[in-house]
Amino acid sequence: MPQALPEVTLIQMITARWVSQAIAVAARLGIADLLGDGPQSCAELAAKAGAHTGSLYRLLRALSSVGIFAEDVAEDGTEAGQARFRLTPLAEPLCANTPGSLRGVAIMFGEPWSVQPWGDLLRSVETGETAFDRAFGIGAFDYFSQHPDAGKVFEQSMNGFTALSADAVLAAYDFSAFRTLVDVAGGHGILLAAILRNYPSLQGILFDAPQVVAGSRKVLEAAGLADRCVSVGGDFFASLPQGGDAYLMKHIIHDWDSERCIAILRNCRRAVAANGKLLIVDAVIEPGNAPAFGKLMDLEMLVMTQGGRERTAAEFRTLLDAAGFHLTRIVPTPSPFSIVEGAPA
Repeated sequence: MPQALPEVTLIQMITARWVSQAIAVAARLGIADLLGDGPQSCAELAAKAGAHTGSLYRLLRALSSVGIFAEDVAEDGTEAGQARFRLTPLAEPLCANTPGSLRGVAIMFGEPWSVQPWGDLLRSVETGETAFDRAFGIGAFDYFSQHPDAGKVFEQSMNGFTALSADAVLAAYDFSAFRTLVDVAGGHGILLAAILRNYPSLQGILFDAPQVVAGSRKVLEAAGLADRCVSVGGDFFASLPQGGDAYLMKHIIHDWDSERCIAILRNCRRAVAANGKLLIVDAVIEPGNAPAFGKLMDLEMLVMTQGGRERTAAEFRTLLDAAGFHLTRIVPTPSPFSIVEGAPA
């Protein structure tokens, strides 16, 4: 097959947002779930999803061209309503109840409050200012507090990222030396529950904002872990539960500037046992020009957060040194994220 011209590759990159938005709409309409029992016609899907048949056909035809869904094409041509679509491996993670579902992630990246800041990326690059704050007048986390529907979408997307990380973290790291694991800003406890299931002697403390941990009980009870895990509400800028021998933070440090990261990490240092460990699950930026999810995620941090960023190993070392830890190792995982391990200095 002839190699694509550079211009062709570039135009595919330029228009990549078309694919992202199409995935978000299919996720919002629940198309993958509707196809869970087998292929259906576009007319059937449109009726169940409350969509316009012809327009839905165009959406699914486009997504089928990139491997998300597949159209069973009749040789004699088929009217839009009669065209039949089926799931593909790329579409299956868009099902709501599939283990590791990314439906919430897809929906979030199609939300207007998620898309709009990227339209002001130029000014963020020119000034260093946060595009989200300029667009909405407040920071993203305050916005989610004031707009519960947006906050729920954000929480569901974080659950999706957690599901993406959980198996990778378990495959890469041995938690057997710990007695009590504190999951800092652990959301609904999806990652903590996965770890506790794999380490029956381990106890857990789930720590997050009170309104967030309120939703964790269902997850922990469903996993049969309610007797091995305590949920605690609070503010990680103020203090953390004491006495854990491991403090875990997944996709938390990248949300904040260095000053606030150090404040969080110093609270971890005050709380952790003398022989304990700090575990940060985030992208670690590597040198060189190889494709890297973290380098693009870093731009999301630029437009969405007040000083958040993905960091290099050297930048993590600087943060840990300032907070009273030393960086012991960085453990890669079979995902875009690594485990940055620290110990009290």
